[in-house]
Amino acid sequence: MKKMIALGFEGSANKIGVGVVTLDGTILSNPRHTYITPPGQGFLPRETAQHHLQHILPLIKSALDTAQITPEEIDCLCYTKGPGMGAPLQVAAIVVRVLSQLWKKPIIAVNHCVAHIEMGRIVTGADDPVVLYVSGGNTQVIAYSEGRYRIFGETIDIAVGNCLDRFARVLTLSNDPSPGYNIEQVFECGMFCSIESVEVEIGIHAFFSFSMESF
Repeated sequence: MKKMIALGFEGSANKIGVGVVTLDGTILSNPRHTYITPPGQGFLPRETAQHHLQHILPLIKSALDTAQITPEEIDCLCYTKGPGMGAPLQVAAIVVRVLSQLWKKPIIAVNHCVAHIEMGRIVTGADDPVVLYVSGGNTQVIAYSEGRYRIFGETIDIAVGNCLDRFARVLTLSNDPSPGYNIEQVFECGMFCSIESVEVEIGIHAFFSFSMESF
């Protein structure tokens, strides 16, 4: 029996990636390219989108070649619908719509947060986890309840990822491969600083929420 094959596109931030994956989660290819700005600087949506537009077509070819498949063997096209940066997301969305018309393939729009959770479920084998979702601009406690993922708590100001991005810019660290990774390397080399503890508040509309205001 032929395994269903999906061609997926992720371009929600400064990394553009094109992957080929089967229904059981086997990754056949996963080429990607990161938009790198000078140390101490962030990345703006317009410039990030231009980067994605420049690299997305070569990445598609690389993904198909590495997976050793043709467009005819693809069953569906998937892309990150959001959340993320608007202009970079739009690049992947437009390319997917064009390919759908050319190749006559259905499109599946994917929620960025749910994709992270589902990848975690595949890697860990967990059936029904309670998830601390910390990625980019999101810091949330999420669980599956009554047929959908529900947010039980989240940051009440900025996300942990945004905090790390700001901290890396203050230290003039590169975003290659990621600000958080480079902060970790600096601290492992013996550079320490005082950081106040994270404030945890109990709210009416959330089981618990986080505050990163002290950062």
